Amino acid sequence: MNSKTIDDITAAGAAGLIAELATASCGPALVLIPTDGLGAGLPGEVPILFDRANQKVIDLQSTINAARQEPARRKGVAKVETLRSFIDLANRHKDETSAIFGTTIWPTPKLTAVLNYNTGTSPHWNDHRIIYEFPLTEEFKAWIEGDGDGMDQATFAFFLEEHAAELSAPFDGERSEYELLFKERFATPADLIALARHLEVFVNAKAKQGIRLQTGERTIEFSEEHLNGKGEKVDIPGIFMVSVPAFLDGDAIRIPARLRYRIKGGDISWSYQLYRWQFWLRNKVQQDLAKAGEKTELPTFEGAPENG
Repeated sequence: MNSKTIDDITAAGAAGLIAELATASCGPALVLIPTDGLGAGLPGEVPILFDRANQKVIDLQSTINAARQEPARRKGVAKVETLRSFIDLANRHKDETSAIFGTTIWPTPKLTAVLNYNTGTSPHWNDHRIIYEFPLTEEFKAWIEGDGDGMDQATFAFFLEEHAAELSAPFDGERSEYELLFKERFATPADLIALARHLEVFVNAKAKQGIRLQTGERTIEFSEEHLNGKGEKVDIPGIFMVSVPAFLDGDAIRIPARLRYRIKGGDISWSYQLYRWQFWLRNKVQQDLAKAGEKTELPTFEGAPENG
């Protein structure tokens, strides 16, 4: 091989090397950024891709995430309609960071399981949740909506018969407590059904106030005009017990109710007043919060987590 051929080869190799170096100097470079001292929750190094030709950083995270076939972590909010579903779903997803919060005050009772909640030593995302908003039964809604509203005799008689299944006899402790408190006689469900039927009979009759007896009983006298004032006396109890499930698929709560009436010009208006029903409702929510904590073995807190 003569010297000219060797020179030609050497020149070609040098040109290729120069081109390779030029290309490398313009290509992207992987740079590792140390995170020491920048706070918890970071890896030791964060990789970035630097485009040397255009002098800018290429977003590696979005590029890599776009290629994911499954989410990097669990997040989102599941809403359930029963306490049992809340407990079962919490048990399915819980870990050592999970916790349950209970908003127990009307009108927005709610249980919230935060499955990735903060621990005592480190923060977490707090964005994977299960919510149970205590859906009300139609029966409970009817009692609440009618609380304190005046009803004519026919309407009240119909209401008692329509909701007879939600009337309950008082327990011995309830009877002694509330009869002493209200100085009234406790009615059994049979008493109230009998009252409703009496009211149906005398729906067109005139009413006048009867006598309050020493036993705490009250009477109303109903009379037809053609009887010259001679009428029938109906015994009116003062309190009764409502036992109704407040929430779908939930246990019944017991609420004492006072029976009221007003007579004006021979016409009578009936109403009932549920005694401290919001207290009994909150008590039920507190019991369900405790039950959820027991069945899931998670810590419980009365209140709401960060961001609701």
